[in-house]
Amino acid sequence: MTRRIAATVLCMVLAGASAHAELFDHQREMVQRGVQAVLMCNGLFTSNRSLEQVFEQELAYLAEPVGSVDGGPWRVHRTARAVEVGDPSKGVPVMRAAFREGLGCVVLSPEQTLEDVDSLPRLDPVVGPEYAAAIPWPNGDQVPQEPLPPAIDGAALQAASDWAFDRPGIDNPGEQDTLSLLVVHRGRLVHERYAPGVDRHTRTRTWSTAKSIAVTLIGMLVDEGRLELDAPLPFAWLPEPAADEGVEARGTITLRHVLNMSSGLYPVDSWGREYVTGSGLSYWAGASSAAGARDRGLIREPGTRWDYENYDTLLAVYAMKQALGDEAAYHRFPRERLFDPIGMHTILASTDRFGDFVMSSQVYSNARDLARFGLLWEQGGVWNGERLLSEAWIDFARTPAPATAGRGNFYGGQFWLVPDDRDDVPADAYSTAGNRGQYVIIDPSHDLVIVRRGLDHGRQGFDRWDLLREVLKAFPDH
Repeated sequence: MTRRIAATVLCMVLAGASAHAELFDHQREMVQRGVQAVLMCNGLFTSNRSLEQVFEQELAYLAEPVGSVDGGPWRVHRTARAVEVGDPSKGVPVMRAAFREGLGCVVLSPEQTLEDVDSLPRLDPVVGPEYAAAIPWPNGDQVPQEPLPPAIDGAALQAASDWAFDRPGIDNPGEQDTLSLLVVHRGRLVHERYAPGVDRHTRTRTWSTAKSIAVTLIGMLVDEGRLELDAPLPFAWLPEPAADEGVEARGTITLRHVLNMSSGLYPVDSWGREYVTGSGLSYWAGASSAAGARDRGLIREPGTRWDYENYDTLLAVYAMKQALGDEAAYHRFPRERLFDPIGMHTILASTDRFGDFVMSSQVYSNARDLARFGLLWEQGGVWNGERLLSEAWIDFARTPAPATAGRGNFYGGQFWLVPDDRDDVPADAYSTAGNRGQYVIIDPSHDLVIVRRGLDHGRQGFDRWDLLREVLKAFPDH
């Protein structure tokens, strides 16, 4: 790292600390309103939940929601399918989010109003649940009611389910709220359970499980030779033109580096500011996800340190956009190449207001669609006899990132791996992971896919590997 870059980074950190009270507190309040606007909008119009459910669960992890279910400085516009949060007299911008067909809710920038909603991106409406109802599982939702195979211990499977749903006294009492649990064995849906107020149609935010969906799409382009894993990322960095040595050095960052969360770029989502700066501004405040991801300085050699960064994923998503070359093709790509072929008919991948997919977090899906996604990976990238994803790409995603070697080999390519210190579950299992307890666990050695959806809050802490351990008790003779 050059002295110039190091000095710049130090100044940024010191400036951030000294300016916290006069800058970041105000910005944090703005982002807080944006978080609430997006969660309320999606809760009401994407998940089709009641206002009471939204305040009880979607907003439960916010330290101080604006207002309450009984009222406050927020407004729901049912006809426009939009939400506004905030009181302009308080000196903090009112934040707004609006539902857009085919995408879910898109957050507006602070200076925009509901008059700007029609300018936001939208896609053709997705196929509804009525389409999938007549199609047999796994492509559709027609699941035969059959007894469990003799090799599965039904009592142990129910006990594992109870372990997932009945959380008092385990880890963080009252802070883990399981919404759904699905277990798929050898392609068959052998267990499905939902919390009250939730069913197989309920779409909720995947949070960072979206990263694993993104790496699937990116892998398809690598398989086709349209992206290269070890070539420099195919786009221009910001600011342009290159203003110093650090900007020029970013040209050495590869797709492998960002998918391994080892870009070497300044970790803007760290330092306790994930709801103040960085990707939080594109998630919740209407900033460009693609511009923000490219506007970071290099502070260490790429590939040498693991830093969990939403922006690293968004760099890979932007590379996907550049490889596809056409905005319309980019917007069609997830549905044409992944969602529709495997029956993920109700999933919504959202964009920012500029039309860039925020596929590091902002995807809404029901539990069955995520089970289908996990089944594609468990089947080695093959669906109905057709290869959609290469074995080589699956191997990449399951190979520990080199920068995690000294820390337990817990992360691969946008998937989480069983860490070295766990010996009670199969070492070849791997998982997606999203905030508030969104997990798709894949256990190839047992032909298993487990989906757990949650709306955890507080300290959270639901352990996906403990869940796998409990479910495996139902398969004693496998």
